[in-house]
Amino acid sequence: MAILERHDIGHVAHLRLNSPANLNALSDEMLAALQSQIDTLREDSQIRVVILSGAGKAFCAGHDLKQMQAGRAAEDGGKAYFSDLFARCASVMTGLTRLPQPVIAQVHGIATAAGCQLVASCDMAVAAQGTRFGVNGVNIGLFCSTPMVALTRNIPRKKAFEMLSTGRFLSTEEALALGLINDAVPAEALETRTQDLADTVAEKLSAAVRIGKSAFYDQMTMGLDEAYAFAGNVMVENMLWRDTDEGISAFLEKRTPDWAEA
Repeated sequence: MAILERHDIGHVAHLRLNSPANLNALSDEMLAALQSQIDTLREDSQIRVVILSGAGKAFCAGHDLKQMQAGRAAEDGGKAYFSDLFARCASVMTGLTRLPQPVIAQVHGIATAAGCQLVASCDMAVAAQGTRFGVNGVNIGLFCSTPMVALTRNIPRKKAFEMLSTGRFLSTEEALALGLINDAVPAEALETRTQDLADTVAEKLSAAVRIGKSAFYDQMTMGLDEAYAFAGNVMVENMLWRDTDEGISAFLEKRTPDWAEA
């Protein structure tokens, strides 16, 4: 049984965390499997959208605490292991952001600590009503400093710090209001709603979505003037494409575009 399952529906790749016994914890094995799929998907021009979900009763409960405790047995008390672990985790999280394809988290049950970080690192998220979100490490004496990076880029600063310092869970309704997720639906509608969102994105000109995703994250770190100059150059490049010319012409002529893209 694969710890990370993949199946494709058309141009949409479904990745499912498949370790329900430990609530799909981000063990060494899970991180390696995620990194491998990220590396593969980066080069896959046929996949236009990725959906990330979890098997069993939860999306992801964060790092594997048993493995982390075992890492302390080293002579250095675990310093080298922990440094490597958080570097590997960061590579997975930033890898999702840097994938050319949009990534949608399909969330249910709980998403805690690095599991909440995983949701925040995806480009969009749909959750089942009743899902809870938390960065709860502080409850066991470990401030969720790495999950904080993604979380603070999704929700307002004061609410993020409240979550980090109190360990309080967000309800699905709060997560939606704060912008951590895009939609909250009944559990029985979760797969359909997420697939519909993915299919809608997959129908667009893939090259435009890919250049747009990259530009979206790049401009967020820039000052206002720099961001406009950068985004203007991206639009110039986009406008010069044959398929963009065809898309605009088709819109003006009220017909379906005949894109060269397969």
